[in-house]
Amino acid sequence: MVTEQSPNSAEKLKKGAISPTREENFPEWYQQVIKAADLADNSPVRGCMVIRPWGYAIWELIQKRLDAMFKASGHKNAYFPLFIPLKYFEKEAEHVEGFAKECAIVTHTRLQPDGKGGLKPTSKLDEPLIVRPTSETIIGEMFSKWVQSYRDLPIKINQWANVVRWEMRPRMFLRTTEFLWQEGHTVHAINEEAQKEALDMLECYKTFAEKYMAMPVICGKKSESEKFPGAASTFALEAMMQDGKALQAGTSHFLGQNFAKSSHIKFINENGHEEFGWTTSWGVTTRLVGGLIMTHSDDDGLVLPPHLAPTQIVILPIYREDSKRQVLEYCKVLQTELSQIFLEDEKLRVEIDDRDVRGGEKSWEWIKKGVPVRLEIGLRDIQNGSICVYRRDIPKEKNSIPYMQFISSAADVLADIQTVLFKRAQKYREEKSKHIDSQREFVEFFKQKNPGFAYAHWCGSNAIENKMKSELGITIRCLPFAETSSGSCIFTDHPSKQKAIWAKSY
Repeated sequence: MVTEQSPNSAEKLKKGAISPTREENFPEWYQQVIKAADLADNSPVRGCMVIRPWGYAIWELIQKRLDAMFKASGHKNAYFPLFIPLKYFEKEAEHVEGFAKECAIVTHTRLQPDGKGGLKPTSKLDEPLIVRPTSETIIGEMFSKWVQSYRDLPIKINQWANVVRWEMRPRMFLRTTEFLWQEGHTVHAINEEAQKEALDMLECYKTFAEKYMAMPVICGKKSESEKFPGAASTFALEAMMQDGKALQAGTSHFLGQNFAKSSHIKFINENGHEEFGWTTSWGVTTRLVGGLIMTHSDDDGLVLPPHLAPTQIVILPIYREDSKRQVLEYCKVLQTELSQIFLEDEKLRVEIDDRDVRGGEKSWEWIKKGVPVRLEIGLRDIQNGSICVYRRDIPKEKNSIPYMQFISSAADVLADIQTVLFKRAQKYREEKSKHIDSQREFVEFFKQKNPGFAYAHWCGSNAIENKMKSELGITIRCLPFAETSSGSCIFTDHPSKQKAIWAKSY
């Protein structure tokens, strides 16, 4: 029998479900939100995680949306090996140096008993294999075989895969030794076409982040010290989390001819001359799930934007044994009707939770999972022809809405939640951002708790970047495209072409 909420649940309504709160301890709050929402667990392998069904369902929705956007822009999916011969990395010195400390290396092919009850590796490989940290080198090798003439170009490939980068300070979804991602790789006959590709894919990520994740982002160019190893230019989108820190939500790299030369990607142009190709690469990872958590969630748990919620509406039947059949039949009809409604191009994802769990505890489970809308249906609601509606973006507020009115407005309610979450995050970012014109003000800004983003002119000095990183723990997140007015560097008074965004980051 499903009953009303328990005293414990009523107490949570006052205090919130997650302890500690965001204000008390943001890093631990983040971990507890993941645990409470059943998103992931730490694995027996240090630095790795097990993504649970609810967390993986969010990643699948991210995949689905992005994959459609990639294909609509002419990219095709392929798959490349997990293992990359060491000699391929040795071709590109800057690239190797950038990843050397993060590489996992396979040196043997089998195990045999060690005579002490254990096992030991044997049969050493002639050449070590690198477990891919990224695939530019091996994809470049294949491009060199596929490209002969300008008629073969452009080649636009995407891969959904896992990668390994040895992580000393892991944090679920944000930094793990193994993580999931997509990596796009393209080769072009013309410099300008490749540069446009890199910027187009950055814009693709921006559209996805703001439209589907409800996460406002700032696009810009990375400084020389922060760019991808071996790239000519790196572009990024940066988002602000609720503790004021920046999250790099995606990157797009214009690689110039660097990788083409090291991989011998050459083609015969229209004039019959041999040229090197111009390449790009771009990617986002499962850290987007971490970005969702830290952008929208509250002290009651996860908050999901409707577009990326595995269940957008959950129906919670409330009944005594004598009304069970009537209530469940009513809920099934409601589920059927709601499931035929479209939110943009997809039918609503609606679930009935009829588990034998106390009503209050069941409701709190769904609150902590971040489902956008909860509907509670009891005998009295049926008799009144109404539905008890809770919106996750408006905690602890309920509305009793006539049945047909809710049916006709369900998609609008979800669309409004999506908009509210975006505007809320955008407002927070604006409040936590400051344009700064003096070094003294800059230092004071970053000495406060959870400072946010500082916009300040910078002359391009790597020495200043390094000093700010060591003294204040901040980095240049990007040189935003929207901040191109000239001025004077706040550190040296030398001329500056634009402002940089400085922040603490993940």
